[in-house]
Amino acid sequence: MIRRTRRITPAGRTVVITGASSGLGKAAALHLERIGFQVFAGIRAPADGARLLAESSAGRLHPLRLDVTEPDQIRQAADEVAERLDGEGLWGLVNNAGIAQPGPLECLSAELLQRQLTTNVIGQFQTIQAYLPLLRVARGRIVNVTSGLGRVALPYLGAYAAAQFAKEALSDSLRRELRPFGVTVSVVQPGAIRTPIWDKLAQAGADVVDCAPEPTATVYREPFRAFLRHNARQVRRSRTTPQQYARTVARALTTARPRTRYPVGPDVRIASLAARLLPDSLVDRHLAAIVRPRDG
Repeated sequence: MIRRTRRITPAGRTVVITGASSGLGKAAALHLERIGFQVFAGIRAPADGARLLAESSAGRLHPLRLDVTEPDQIRQAADEVAERLDGEGLWGLVNNAGIAQPGPLECLSAELLQRQLTTNVIGQFQTIQAYLPLLRVARGRIVNVTSGLGRVALPYLGAYAAAQFAKEALSDSLRRELRPFGVTVSVVQPGAIRTPIWDKLAQAGADVVDCAPEPTATVYREPFRAFLRHNARQVRRSRTTPQQYARTVARALTTARPRTRYPVGPDVRIASLAARLLPDSLVDRHLAAIVRPRDG
């Protein structure tokens, strides 16, 4: 006998999603609206909101000015949502906003590391705090978006992995702290999916090395460039789509008993399995080719 998992109906429920201007966040915002949610989609510029509305299919999508690096904007956006809900609770908060700062850690400035952590960790933390009163009213759900690098830290992506590891830890603590209030916390872990973030990653990484003192830059330039080329090939070969990610976010918001983690893509499943089962020395050996200096 096949047992069907009961679903929560999206009709009459409201969600907020950060980072919906483009890429995965945009795909998720449009999908959540399509299946019946009222969606407040966090965008950074009015033009982003206009583009979202042009693709909106049901009139349930509301652009929300929300830069997670700006505490005043976070508070203003939460006040706007609370006013629109008029005493009703918020069913879902999807913390999708984020950046990826690549680069050898020896070349990375403290300012760039701070920007990575501010966007992916501190900003998300402040966003969660702002919406928790509304989430408690509805006994709603938090969906935090990390990645496969929240389980395995690759060379040259240490700053990004640090942010994702931190977000995984915050999610675990939040899940346990909020359980008495009926608020669930799930993590969605997308792997390599072709979106604009990967185009920005290569340029951002090249800038990091070019701005480093020349003796240090010389040590890393060639292996790091090779890493960026390899990474770009992996992303191009990936068959995981933004739509798969969007459906996974929807599943976390509508399953009667949401899971704690939802990997999206075979690369994340493999990385999670390796992190659980393999000794660090074996993982290090597998990744050694990434950092091995090239001759010539």
